[in-house]
Amino acid sequence: MDSQGINVSVNSEIGKLQHVLVHTPGPELEKVTPENAHSFLFSDILNMQVAQKEYGYFKRVLQKAAQVHEIGDLLTDILQSENVKASLVDRVCKVENKAYLADYLKSLPATDLSRQLIEGVQLDDITFINNEHFALAPLPNLFFMRDASFTMFDNIMICNMATQVRARECIILNSIYNLHPLFETKVINPVLNYDTHGIGTVEGGDVQIIRDDVVICGLGSRTNMHGVEALVEHLKTKSGVKHLIFQELPLEPESFIHLDMVFTMLDVDKCMVYKPVIMNSAYKTFHITIDGQKAVGNEVPDLLVGLKDLGIDLEPIYCGGGDETFGSREQWHSGCNFFCLEPGKFIGYGRNQHTLQALNNAGFNVITAADVVNNKANLNNIRKCIVAFEGNELARGGGGARCMTMPVQRMAVEW
Repeated sequence: MDSQGINVSVNSEIGKLQHVLVHTPGPELEKVTPENAHSFLFSDILNMQVAQKEYGYFKRVLQKAAQVHEIGDLLTDILQSENVKASLVDRVCKVENKAYLADYLKSLPATDLSRQLIEGVQLDDITFINNEHFALAPLPNLFFMRDASFTMFDNIMICNMATQVRARECIILNSIYNLHPLFETKVINPVLNYDTHGIGTVEGGDVQIIRDDVVICGLGSRTNMHGVEALVEHLKTKSGVKHLIFQELPLEPESFIHLDMVFTMLDVDKCMVYKPVIMNSAYKTFHITIDGQKAVGNEVPDLLVGLKDLGIDLEPIYCGGGDETFGSREQWHSGCNFFCLEPGKFIGYGRNQHTLQALNNAGFNVITAADVVNNKANLNNIRKCIVAFEGNELARGGGGARCMTMPVQRMAVEW
């Protein structure tokens, strides 16, 4: 068990990465079929072996830059306690109306319980009686770590998901963050704490920490206005003036589900943008200034203007190189979804060639994950770069490098 606590701190999207949480996709992917894919929020089914091979290179690049922690290992750690096991099982069974499974789940050793909570439970006698394929559904979306939680400054935030099929992810993560000695932080569920209507939703793919006083958020199919208001209420508890800029997103197609599918930070002065959404006046952008208990909002022309007004002047690099057709194709496969290892160094899919060319034209060297992993390229010797990893199978899951990571500690940035 990891015993040295992490001082949780994320004050930007780009600060040098210190600690990050991941989940390597496993057998839960093979539980997704053409018949149930839609209910699991997938538009396609993935080959587990290919996805794992691609993910292996992704993870090994992360390990070159930071300490990487597997969620499954952390879950197994906390389940060594019988009290924790009983409490977590009871919570899962209550939320999913599976009381009849409680005794069986509590009887499992920690390693097996951790695995089955993620991969799902298939018991012939129970599934036959209930006419269900799974006694407990698998969690094939868990490798998209950013959706169910995110780090905001010195807090880990638990999300209220837009879909019930992902509720168990939040329950598991909440237990890990609160009970594992690795984390030194206060865990906050902003919707449960501040949304008096009880219908707010917030997902981590919509929330980006730009600076220690600036947060941006998507408003769309996964994060609603009640969720945004809950974030405002949480920011009121923080010292100093804070700013929240929220960006309206199209409700479809599904490739626009989160803000990080159309905008991500790359450096102190560069960002990746899907122009038809971010630079389109049809999708409104609002800036809320929070000073103590006072919050004042106004509409701004677009996200980049709103950030520039706060002293963050970003040069946009366009997904697909700004070409409408290439941009549309590459955005669909997470062409905007990059994850920073440090300012000016980030990782993303290698399949989006027109976007990579645009990045290269903007001064970022394109290097392969294989070269980094095999020590043919040293990240410490390269000033600005995009590490491109193979993701032809992973991309079919509907997310990219940022989606698959949950940073809990970054170094401060000099703006």
